[in-house]
Formats: sequence, structure tokens, C-alpha cells
Amino acid sequence: MTGSDNTPLAETSFTRSGDTRRSAKVSRETVSAIAVAALCIVLLLSARFVSPSLGSWSQVETVLILGSFLIVLSFGQGLVILAGGLDLSLPALITLGGILATNWVGASDPGAWYLLPAVLLACAAVGFLTALGVVVLRVPSFIMTLAMSIVVSSALLGYTKGTPRGAAPEIAIALMKGSVAGVPMPIVFVVGFVILGWLIQSRSVFGRYLYAIGTNVEAARIAGVPVFAAQVLPYVLSATCAGFVGIMLVGYSNGATLRMGDDYLLPSIAAVVIGGSSILGGRGTFLGTAGGALMLTTLGTIISAIGLEFGLRTIIEGAIVLVALLLLREELFQKLGSLWR
Repeated sequence: MTGSDNTPLAETSFTRSGDTRRSAKVSRETVSAIAVAALCIVLLLSARFVSPSLGSWSQVETVLILGSFLIVLSFGQGLVILAGGLDLSLPALITLGGILATNWVGASDPGAWYLLPAVLLACAAVGFLTALGVVVLRVPSFIMTLAMSIVVSSALLGYTKGTPRGAAPEIAIALMKGSVAGVPMPIVFVVGFVILGWLIQSRSVFGRYLYAIGTNVEAARIAGVPVFAAQVLPYVLSATCAGFVGIMLVGYSNGATLRMGDDYLLPSIAAVVIGGSSILGGRGTFLGTAGGALMLTTLGTIISAIGLEFGLRTIIEGAIVLVALLLLREELFQKLGSLWR
């Protein structure tokens, strides 16, 4: 049985109900993005009292460039969390992307940009295997992704014999160190990426599917959502994003290391949660996630500029993240959302 436009009634009902749910969440998600952006501005303005250079435009450019890595990574992590999962394999996949880029492309022909899709495809294949373990074998996502992380890290250690070799691909260097009309290429790229990510997560049918399965898998299945595909694709996209971040890091630092992704796991999760997403799935917006990534990057830049010891830096960063999470909790969204409406 179909509706007047030959669309199955189940899908029509799901789409309309999904639109209604998203409309009800617009205020909360908008407040989330605005609140996180305001925190970034406050951090930068406050930093000027410590060092005038921290609030300069060049410092803002630095934050945006360094934040581009976490923004791309958090998009993939955010999709997995939105669908009700968690991806702990991202550091290993970042390293996989970076090492394959330097070995497959840089070592043979730094200008062979056409080999980079093969690097991303390899990362996507790992993500697909991870998804099969989670969806088909029903292994909890954090266990499956952690196990895959160990497998990939061990394989890379054997592949490189402990010493990654090769050079950064020319296209990766151009992406991270080039410019367009005086604007650094990473900033141009990340602006376009944020727009595309927002459209995918908040305005596409695929995004609606993720909100549905993250809220209630069985209800989504009854409503006609292709649950298998909708659960598998986030892990594939997350792995692909991680591999791309590896390529970006190679272009930025001109080389790969076996631990190049280690510092990005917890920030990728924190950015998603700070941005207003529920760690249990079913709620979130990429604009908030991108803001959370920039906030964490701003915080890290300020702490590094002050010159604090690593242990103290970690304590301060964790405390501020905790305060941010408390300030952006559900009750605050509801109160501010009612005022926004």
C-alpha cells in the first residue's frame, strides 16, 4: 500500500515523524551550537589577558588548522554515537591512513594522488569488518572496535618493523600547507567539510535513519528503515574519516609515526558530547560537534602557549571539559530551548 505519491506508507510515516522530531530538536541543537561557539570566544578573549598574541588572527588561524583534524574525526565518531555505538579504533585507523599514504604514495611517487583513494578504501574495509562484528555477530561496539584497534596496530608494527618510512604525498602537503586567496587551505577545506557534514547528518535521509536507530532500533525497523545498512555505514564512514585524518597529519608533519593517532580518541568522543550529542545515541548535531572540536583545540592551544607541564595540562583540560559537560546537560537544553522558542 502506498501514499498518493507512490511512497510506501511506512516510509512516509517515518519521514514525517522524523521531521516532527527534528523540528522539536531544532531549538536545543541550535542552542548547543551557539553555546559551544560562545565558549570558544570566551576562551580566546580570556587568553588575551595571559598573552596578547593568543587572541590574534594568526592564533585563530592556528586553532582552525589544528582543529580541522578533530573536526573531520569527530564527524565519523559522531555518526557512530548517533546510531548508538562507539568507535575506539580511530587512533589505529589514523595511523593506518598515514602509514599507507607515505608507503603506497610517498615512497613510490609523491605525486601519485590517485593512490590515495586506495588508502581510504583500505581504511573503509577495516570499518566494514568492524561493523559486521557489531551488527551481525552482535559484539558490543566498544569491545569490537577496541579489538580491531589492537589488530590494526599490531599489523602496522609488523608491516613497518617499528620504523615507518616514505614521504608525504604532494597533495597532502598542498592540502595542509597551501592557500586560496590568502586563506590557508585547511580552513577552506574544513568550512566546506562542516557544511557537507551538517547536510549529511541533519538534512539527509541517511541522517534521519541514524536518529531513528539511535533512538529505538526495533521501532526504526518496523517503520521501514534499512537497519543493517544504516548501522554498518557509520563505522565505514568513521574509519574513512580517520584514514583521511591520517593523510592530513602526514601532510602537516611531513611523515608518519606509529603513534600519530594516540592523542585523538578521547577528544573525538568529548567533542561529540560537548557539542550536545547523547552518548547513548539518537540525538546530536554536527554543528555542535564541530564547535566542541574547536573548543577543545582552543583549550589545548592556550594551555600549550602558557607552558604548563603535561600532567597539569591534562588535569586542567579534563576539569574544563567536565564543567562544559555539566553546563551543557539535558536540563539546560530544555530551559534554554523553551526560551529560544
